[in-house]
Amino acid sequence: MGEAPLDALMSLDPETFARESRAVISFLAGYYRDVEKFPVQPEAMPGGLGALLHDTPPENGEQMDVILEEVWRHIVPALTHWQSPKFFGYFQANASTAGFAGEMLCTGLNIVPFTRAASPAATELESIVMDWMGKLVGLPDRFLFSDGGGGVLHGSTCEAVVCTLAAARDRALSRLGHEGITRLVVYASDQSHSTFQKGARLVGVPRSNFRVISTTAASGYGLTADSVREAVEADVASELVPLYLCATVGTTGLGAVDPVRDLGELARNHGMWLHVDAAYAGSALICPEFQHHIDGAELADSVSMNPHKWFLTNMDCCCLWVASPAALTSALSTDPEYLNNVTEESAAGAGVVDYKDWQIALSRPFRAMKLWVVLRRYGGAGMRAYVRRHVEMARWFEQALEADGRFEVVAPTRFSLVTFRLRPRRDGDDDAVDGLNRRLLVAVNASGRAFMTHFVVDGKFVIRMAVGGAMTEMRHVQDTWELVRDKAEEVGAVLK
Repeated sequence: MGEAPLDALMSLDPETFARESRAVISFLAGYYRDVEKFPVQPEAMPGGLGALLHDTPPENGEQMDVILEEVWRHIVPALTHWQSPKFFGYFQANASTAGFAGEMLCTGLNIVPFTRAASPAATELESIVMDWMGKLVGLPDRFLFSDGGGGVLHGSTCEAVVCTLAAARDRALSRLGHEGITRLVVYASDQSHSTFQKGARLVGVPRSNFRVISTTAASGYGLTADSVREAVEADVASELVPLYLCATVGTTGLGAVDPVRDLGELARNHGMWLHVDAAYAGSALICPEFQHHIDGAELADSVSMNPHKWFLTNMDCCCLWVASPAALTSALSTDPEYLNNVTEESAAGAGVVDYKDWQIALSRPFRAMKLWVVLRRYGGAGMRAYVRRHVEMARWFEQALEADGRFEVVAPTRFSLVTFRLRPRRDGDDDAVDGLNRRLLVAVNASGRAFMTHFVVDGKFVIRMAVGGAMTEMRHVQDTWELVRDKAEEVGAVLK
């Protein structure tokens, strides 16, 4: 037992802090050392953890070594191991030594920089880091603080989407009047993330005014300007008001890319807000060979990407850039007296960024520290090498699939996401082959030797392999290919 009252009353004693932090770091180092040995996805039954833990909190505190032992015995075995080098599901959630160090500094300093006065260095570092990232991914200057734009670090794309939708809504309603909200229309593709539909509802756009525009294999499952134009013109003819258009660079299901320039020109012609969602593939834009995917970004109103996916930055961290900070802050700002800081600086006022007005919540962590440490520790060259390594692994896997007559690649592998399935043996065999692919995915995941997820496109069940873990090496991808081949044979797939 710990000395509960004393421990709580001295909860930031420097010696205790150092000793217990070292214990946690040692614990995590052991976890990373062994994570490859664990089944990637556990066989954990619902309610299993509750049966192992007490149903009331302890009255007296316990020592850290006791707590860590319980984490190891009860929590770790029931985790899906996102940092496993054999985790290929969803999109990766990157972690790194620098990301962890930055998170420790963020958490340890534990400031709340909602206004500049609340912590000047934190606000200024965030503005600097956002300009650094904007330059690194090749954004037009109009999104940088140095050229009148600016950026903010959110927790997720979901928040960025809600904030930009609110800004677009208020910009439109300033012309239409509040009653015009029932006429506003939002456009996205059938490959866009579901957060856009949720965000549109949250800002008051009627469900019936959300347009999901179909894509096809002919366009690589990206939007076409013609399909969007047709939907927009039909709405205009019905006296509705086009509000917001999402262009995605690297969709969740297939890694598809929408034509940013074509959609930007269309959005400009109809006064729509254009948002470029590069949550996953934005990290690849640091490589010049991928920057053509955001050609036309100067026509956008906002751009977002998530360093916590593929940029070695521990959860959570989302970059949102806007061309007009005033459009964002006019929708989100509040000015309660208790947040006003009476100083000579506040009297001057001009040019001061208060990040509370760039987000939904008031409180916020010092995320800029985390991203800054990653950039300082690995640099642009290191990060480009990191991204390219995963792209090379994904292309190897794609080529292996193409060389095996049982499989087909469903969509081109543009970044590090491979989408594939077992082929139908004959025409009209789609239902049977969907069942075969489901069994294949279940068998791969049940083995514990890899973890993947799925998608459905054109009515077809598709397996997704998202390469991008910090600890993933080519041998893990090659081992996974052997696993997929073996399990395909087990479920009854034969060469044509």
